[in-house]
Amino acid sequence: MGQQTTLDLFADELRRARAAAGMSQDALSHVINYSSSLVAKIELGQRRPRRDFAQRCDEALETGGLLVRIHAVLGHGPVQPWFRQWAAIEQEATSLRSYEWSVVPGLLQIEAYARTLLGGGALLIGDEVEQQVAVRLERQDVLLRDRPPHFIAVIDEHVLRQPIGGAEVMRDQLCHLIKVCTDHPRVRIQIVPRAVGAYVGLNGPFVIATPPDGDDVAYLDDQLQGQLIDRVEDVATIQRAWESVRGEALPHQQSMELIREAAGRWN
Repeated sequence: MGQQTTLDLFADELRRARAAAGMSQDALSHVINYSSSLVAKIELGQRRPRRDFAQRCDEALETGGLLVRIHAVLGHGPVQPWFRQWAAIEQEATSLRSYEWSVVPGLLQIEAYARTLLGGGALLIGDEVEQQVAVRLERQDVLLRDRPPHFIAVIDEHVLRQPIGGAEVMRDQLCHLIKVCTDHPRVRIQIVPRAVGAYVGLNGPFVIATPPDGDDVAYLDDQLQGQLIDRVEDVATIQRAWESVRGEALPHQQSMELIREAAGRWN
């Protein structure tokens, strides 16, 4: 079954279940806490649903898990070829350790923030932006699974002050960081304060994944494409960099206070 056919099937079954329940798109959007415009686009096959969307619709429409089962066939959509291997590793990992010095990690981005980043510079346009935004948001479902990975994100304080998308987007993004950590005890964020000055993390962002079996692997990102790192010696180097940057970071609770203060400044 091709991707477009599966999207059509999801759209058809969602429309059928909603009609059978006697609910309008607006009514369903209110129950599942997604916008009615998103419901409409998904029913037209114009947007890929997230697993969380499918699960909430199944519960609201009492479909017995049908939409989640269809969603499983969709996979991750138009993932860049060089990113596919890492995306699979990310979804299976038992722990993820992420460091970022310029932007919020992808697994923690809100839609408006992600759209601003992906649409910046016109490297992607129109549907390309929307496709990649959908994929990025769908990846975040890894944090919603029954046994999510331990996810620790170390972020430079600069990220809290970088005006991505304007004041409203930044405020919503920082509030989202607080909410994710509150709702998901396996997610922890630590901030490297700007007073630290020069430190090893300024050489670039990275992620380390611990798979359910086997050795750790790492991922480096750049302007062209990502790089999967699995040589033992290279992974060990990145692990040392992780220990170094985490050693410079504030504890989790102090980091939360700093994020709250930063969110308040974007009002």
